[in-house]
Amino acid sequence: MRTRLLAIIALPAIMLTILALRGWAEEKGDPKDKEAIAKNAEAFIEAFQKGDAKALAAFWTPDGDYTDQKGVQLKGREAIEKAFTKLFSEHKDLKLRIESEALRFVTPDVAIEDGQTAVITPDGAPASRARYTIVHVKKNEQWLLSSVRDAAYVPPSNHEHLSALEWAIGDWANDGETGHKEKLSFAWTETQNFIVANFSTDVKDVPVGAATFWIGWDPIAKNIRSWMFDADGGFGDNTWTRDGKKWTIKTTGVLRDGKKLAATYVIGPVDADTITLQSKERSVDGKELPDTKEIKLKRVK
Repeated sequence: MRTRLLAIIALPAIMLTILALRGWAEEKGDPKDKEAIAKNAEAFIEAFQKGDAKALAAFWTPDGDYTDQKGVQLKGREAIEKAFTKLFSEHKDLKLRIESEALRFVTPDVAIEDGQTAVITPDGAPASRARYTIVHVKKNEQWLLSSVRDAAYVPPSNHEHLSALEWAIGDWANDGETGHKEKLSFAWTETQNFIVANFSTDVKDVPVGAATFWIGWDPIAKNIRSWMFDADGGFGDNTWTRDGKKWTIKTTGVLRDGKKLAATYVIGPVDADTITLQSKERSVDGKELPDTKEIKLKRVK
């Protein structure tokens, strides 16, 4: 119930406020209408800050409606006013964070808006977020809300940019026949904005090295990057480049003692259950080190 009521407050606020703060998503419509809706935004925010449920409900048409994420509909100003009244009696000092994604005129008197919003409470609890579609109409030279509908909020992610590494998701290990046991794992973060990789090496069951990589998308450079954190205290920055099935990872970093590290890792799939990994072009403080042998790791099922 709390989520539904919080969403009520956010959705109309978005429709009104974003126009004043962000402008039209599409350059259509009479500038006078834009100005009128912008003024409505200011009035709506003022009523919201005061907790004035009656004034807020008046932004709808008399028969306007609001539908929540579960499909429950409030019809008419009276029902909407009651919902706001209950909301303000239970929650004080609510704040809005809004983002309009698209606003378009269907006719000179009808406009549709899509976007997302968040309602923030003063107690520091997670924001109540929702996606919305709003229809606002012009009646007797006044812009009003006709229909407000919300939907579940899906956090944005960089999954589409990182999906080329989907083959790596899972746990991998070599056979350790030479006494060296390498383990590598890849896992999505909850929002799928990053992939976290953990690598470790044991020699005769004695840990000799480990590192964690956070793999993400660089929206400026338009490529995959990662940030390496060595268990011994070093760290580095990596750039990923695709070459057929394999990926080349250029690494520069700093060891715990301040020495500079450089290396190139080459990793890629052989089949659904096998990947290869090799470290080349290695150096510490400019002193070259030999390449490692290419190792095969099998998927751990």
